This record gives sequence, structure tokens and C-alpha cells, in this order.
Amino acid sequence: MFSAKAIVIKLAYRHGVDAATLLALRMAFSVPFFVAALIWSSRGAAPLTLSDHARLILIGLLGYYAASYLDFLGLQYITAALERLILYLSPTLVVVLSALLLRKRFGRYEWGALALAYGGIVLVFWHDVSFEGGQVVLGSALVFAGAVCYAVYMIISGELVRKLGAIRLTAYAMCVSSVAVFAQFAVLNPLSALRQPPEVYWLSVLNAALCTVLPVFFTMLAIERIGASRASMASMIGPVSTIALAYLFLGEPVTIWQVAGTALVLGGIYVLTRAGKVPASKEET
Repeated sequence: MFSAKAIVIKLAYRHGVDAATLLALRMAFSVPFFVAALIWSSRGAAPLTLSDHARLILIGLLGYYAASYLDFLGLQYITAALERLILYLSPTLVVVLSALLLRKRFGRYEWGALALAYGGIVLVFWHDVSFEGGQVVLGSALVFAGAVCYAVYMIISGELVRKLGAIRLTAYAMCVSSVAVFAQFAVLNPLSALRQPPEVYWLSVLNAALCTVLPVFFTMLAIERIGASRASMASMIGPVSTIALAYLFLGEPVTIWQVAGTALVLGGIYVLTRAGKVPASKEET
């Protein structure tokens, strides 16, 4: 379901909708579910402190607003397969940022994982740049910036998720991001921008229900039942399924460079998983 997000977004772009409007529609259809989840998960729970509210607002703006908007912008310029591979670097970014910000030391597993994962990205990126040029550079930079925002979100939320629980934290953060998305739309676009072809609305409903709400809660339930490491290993199907879906629905070619790069990225994430370094939070933008 997460893998289908990029496919749905690129299909919607074919109808001339802009990123801010498309993101606003996604959140409009998904936020009622997260409001309900927040109310349900807050029953009988300890009240939030001012510090809790501040941190939740920060991670909502980083993890589900900035990261999502940058991702939507980047998908205007790069393939769905490359976008998914870049986003899949989030665990490695968490390791790098933890080393820089929290002074955690790298081991041989981390160095090996980074070499594999980023080698795979360079392989696919270099191949795409040779055909598309500057657009790939811009799109990749936007998506990578979104991945960095999401990695910072995962680091900040690590301690808070143990205090509040994954459902309460995620629901709160999604509600914050929805407010930011709606405010951005109001600033950038007139209300007439909501007059979109029916296909855009149907695709936005799919994006909200199948690519946002359900996979977020499925992932949390999976982590609760089988643990973060096993859930992370299961999620390795993501980039592969994106390539298959992009081929079927967008007509994106499957090249040997793409397959080789994907294998390297998956290998790098697998090394991190085996080393026990993959963060517990694996929700995506």
C-alpha cells in the first residue's frame, strides 16, 4: 500500500493538479480517521504536558508535512521507482544523524550498510540523469530533503513514542500536519483550485485510504506483534513492488541498472536490520 502512493500521485499529476492541492486533498480525506484515532487513544491516558505538545507539533510539521510536501514536489520530476528507493534510505539517515547529533559511533555493519545503500542510489540516479538531466537532480534533491525531515522526525519521536504510544503519537502528528497542509493550500491557491476532474478526487481517496491510513495502522499493528526488526524485513518488498506497479500502471521501464541499484539498497537496509539498528517507527510519508 505504501508502495502504491507514488503511483497514485503520478497518475493524478497527469490531470494537471499541483502538489499543494493534491496534498490537501489527501489530508482532507484521511484526517477524519486520525482525529478519531487520537480521541480513541487519548481515553484514560495521562494528559499531555506543554513540552509534549511542542514536540508533537514539531514532529508533525517535520515528519508528515514537510516530508510529504517535498516528496510530492519531487515526484513531478523523477520516476516512482527512484522516489521509493530514496525514501527507503530513511533508516540509514537515522544512523548518520544519530552519529552526528547524538555522538553515536559507527560500527562495521553501519559502514557496510551505508556503502551498499548509497551505492545503489547512485547507480539508479546516474542512469536516470543520463536520460532526464537536471529534472532528476532537482526531483531527487527534493525527495532526499523529505527523507531527511522524516529521519529527524524518527529521532525526535523515539522517546516520545514510548510515553504516548504509537497510535496516539501518529494520530496527533497527522492532525498537526493536516492543519499545516490546509494553511499552505489557503496561502498558495484560491478555492477554485479545488475544482478538479473526478479522477483527481478518486485518486485522492485511494491515496488517503489505501496509501496513508491503512498502511500506517497496519505497520503499527505489525510492530506490536512481530517487532520492529521483522516488520522492517517484511517492508523490504516496498521498492520491488513500486517498480512492478510503476511498470504496470505508469509504463516506467525496468532496467538492469534499476534492478541492480534496488538490490544494493535492499542489501544495505538488510545489513542494518540484522545489526538491530533500524528504528522502531517505520511509518512513511
